[in-house]
Amino acid sequence: MKKQINTINAPQAIGPYSQAISINNMLFISGQIPANPETREIVTEISEATHQVMKNLQAILTEAGADFSHVVKTTIFLKDMNDFAVVNEIYASYFQDGVYPARETVQVAKLPSDVNVEISMIAFK
Repeated sequence: MKKQINTINAPQAIGPYSQAISINNMLFISGQIPANPETREIVTEISEATHQVMKNLQAILTEAGADFSHVVKTTIFLKDMNDFAVVNEIYASYFQDGVYPARETVQVAKLPSDVNVEISMIAFK
């Protein structure tokens, strides 16, 4: 059975999509941008922006009864691949068990709200 996951602790969807969908013990999390969920302000500095994205993802995982150890696949979208090392180091720090999910990182021409980083995830519960 498909279930919509929504939390006020992550930015609300601004279009026709859900923060996440849970189905058959799988969790599909929409790409999160570095928006503060309380103020909707966009964090622009790349290290702070990456932390904000990861906090938004963590809030959705928590709402779904999961955590980063449940993540099996991620996609990182970067506006500038020169930010890769900074994003990679911060991203890795959230996976405490040392078992990293499968992942791809791609540079894109433009992201929503002209942000520098967006990350989506797939997890199991």
